[in-house]
Amino acid sequence: MSALTSHLRNYTAAPVCHDIPINGQLVGLHDSGVLWWPDENTLVVADMHLEKASSYARRGVLLPPYDTGATLEKLAGVMDAFDPARVICLGDSFHDAKGSDRLPAPYRAMLSTLQLGREWIWVTGNHDPVAPVRLCGETVDEVSFGPLTFRHEPVEKIGSQETQGEICGHLHPAARVRRFGRSIRRSCFATDGTRLVLPAFGALTGGLNVTDEAYSMIFRRRQFSVFLLGNDRLFPFTASRLVGD
Repeated sequence: MSALTSHLRNYTAAPVCHDIPINGQLVGLHDSGVLWWPDENTLVVADMHLEKASSYARRGVLLPPYDTGATLEKLAGVMDAFDPARVICLGDSFHDAKGSDRLPAPYRAMLSTLQLGREWIWVTGNHDPVAPVRLCGETVDEVSFGPLTFRHEPVEKIGSQETQGEICGHLHPAARVRRFGRSIRRSCFATDGTRLVLPAFGALTGGLNVTDEAYSMIFRRRQFSVFLLGNDRLFPFTASRLVGD
């Protein structure tokens, strides 16, 4: 059994989430990096960057061409566990505007199967500003359901009405902590209770430390929390416990 298969099998058991309130709505953070909104039976995933390796290959940079398969297998495992009625992809689902057109037939069939019988929403991102080709689903710049708004890039206005209930991606949040003489860096969720930034889900995606200046227009200094992704659990820390790279 491969490490990937073993990890995916954990997702097929009854999913366990860390529940937090965002703008009055209870949502669940899952250690795979997805968001689960139980009241709406909605699964949210950010920044899959499918076909990133093939995008780099077109520019002469060779990477192992398995990122799309690994990402879709992980997504399939999560969806088997949650069985959502709606899926929202928060942008940069493909690494470039032509990524969906390069999708190999087996992966296209796999993704199409995941879409069957459920509402599927593609939110546009800076990497994929157009609707994916030959795939089902609605394409939007952003979408709201009740008090939550789903978009790719966070609004850079702390405390504004636009940010209330914002669920976004784009920044690939990661955090570093020091404990017992060791330094640990992991992808993470980041939130101040009114808005939430999801970690990147893709197999070939990195992370930007939440202490970076890019987050200064998203959260007030030290007035937010993170949830580091672990194996079968999340590790919560307040911003005061975090260190830079």
